[in-house]
Amino acid sequence: MISYRPTTPADLERVTAWTVREPVSWISAERYRAELAEGMYRPEWTWIAEDGDRVVGRALWWGRRDSEHPIALDCLDVDPAAGDRTAVAAGLISAGLAGIPGTVEYAVKVAGGWRDDPVTLAAVEWRRAAAHAAGLTREVERLQFEWTPEAGIPEPTGALTFHTGTDEEFLPVFARISEGSLDAHTRSALAARGVEETAREELEYYLAAPGERAWWRIARTPEGEVAGMAIPSATPYGMNVGYLGVVPECRGRGYVDELLGVITRIHAAGGAERITGTTDLGNAPMAAAFTRAGYRAVEIRLNLSNAA
Repeated sequence: MISYRPTTPADLERVTAWTVREPVSWISAERYRAELAEGMYRPEWTWIAEDGDRVVGRALWWGRRDSEHPIALDCLDVDPAAGDRTAVAAGLISAGLAGIPGTVEYAVKVAGGWRDDPVTLAAVEWRRAAAHAAGLTREVERLQFEWTPEAGIPEPTGALTFHTGTDEEFLPVFARISEGSLDAHTRSALAARGVEETAREELEYYLAAPGERAWWRIARTPEGEVAGMAIPSATPYGMNVGYLGVVPECRGRGYVDELLGVITRIHAAGGAERITGTTDLGNAPMAAAFTRAGYRAVEIRLNLSNAA
């Protein structure tokens, strides 16, 4: 009979001995130990499935260093010999979710074209089915892009001017950009909570991110009208694009390239050797902007969450 429990420090060797042999991203022993030392993985956030004294599955939940609760499921795997992998994995997710308030996400990361590879497709499908069974039913597929210095730094064209602003200046720009957004998360938040609360949530999210507040920029047209904004940001792993958007009345003028360009220049000026950015698979204009700016698509993320 399968049982589920969070680990203790005494389980460290059993947890780190695990190897994932399917073509999905996973957390190695080296990375787990490094981030365990920083508090981004914790024994009480790490769940194992056991059949007697044998570990047959593990779920590694992740949070920021100052998080009270984990915010994401980073790695999920079940031994094929355990029987119904979907059922065991659903049990692992459900056990971990029981103590977590609010929204969490599980990202299954794979190479492009994963649906055309039977092995990768099978690896995704049992994980997806387990996530759905445990309540992570909201699904968004996203493209991960990456910039490195070899791609070159986009030159400014002068089409827009940029300046810093207060939080209260940024807040209405968040609200205006959300109108007609192609981003699934934004559309869902708007439907559930409305424009003002969604804008406030976005602002607070990026204020809490590891990036510097001084990097943020509001963009204006030559006539002085607000055209959009650019928020270079960061993760615990490096620099990223963060947030950018054009207000509805200025769309279709190519300003997205200017916004992505200023983000790239700010990070490059700080010595970034790698900048990442993601966009929904259905957001073709943003994906095209990444490509024009020299970013290359490196993976696909199937994001599964319990968001409304």
